[in-house]
Amino acid sequence: MAKKTKRGPVARARTKAKTKAKRVVRAKPGMKAKATRLMARIGAKVGIKSTAKVRAQATAKTKRVVRKVTRKATAAGHSIAGELAHNKKLVLEFYQKLIGDKDFESARPYMGEIYRQHAPYAADGHEGVAEWVRKFKESFPQHHYEVKKVIAEGDLVVLHLHGQRGPHPFGESVVDIFRIENGKVVEHWDIIQPIPESADNANSMF
Repeated sequence: MAKKTKRGPVARARTKAKTKAKRVVRAKPGMKAKATRLMARIGAKVGIKSTAKVRAQATAKTKRVVRKVTRKATAAGHSIAGELAHNKKLVLEFYQKLIGDKDFESARPYMGEIYRQHAPYAADGHEGVAEWVRKFKESFPQHHYEVKKVIAEGDLVVLHLHGQRGPHPFGESVVDIFRIENGKVVEHWDIIQPIPESADNANSMF
């Protein structure tokens, strides 16, 4: 009969570890590769979703920026259109007072503190305009005009007019240009062309 020997704690721990190691199921060949491919597919799906989300966020941000810029441009467009319309109204009223009514005092509130004159028949400044209006009224009291076109761009307003009962028997084609500053008329240019009795075309000068 074999004699039993006593085993110490260290020996028992080694035996238990060997028994546990035998029970470990070893990975079958190819399982690691399959696991790697599976993880790659999962990663790709996550990456696609992440990329799609980023793209969607970028698109939404772009749309917000475009809407904001469009609103600003629209507001600016309305503001510019309103300013040009105001300038047209200002010049038409000023012209009626100065040329239509031939009344410098009524036209003066529409003028800036400095008024620069480019027309060669009038002196510079308010005094030059006032003197010219006085002489014009004396010489052509029946003068009147018809506005054909009103054009505004930036700080300029252009009037294209048909002057009648003035110095020429068939009237004049007149282009008056005014510059506006701080809501006042501050500068003037003009081109005056007498209308002839006949023309080489039938389109008229207006």
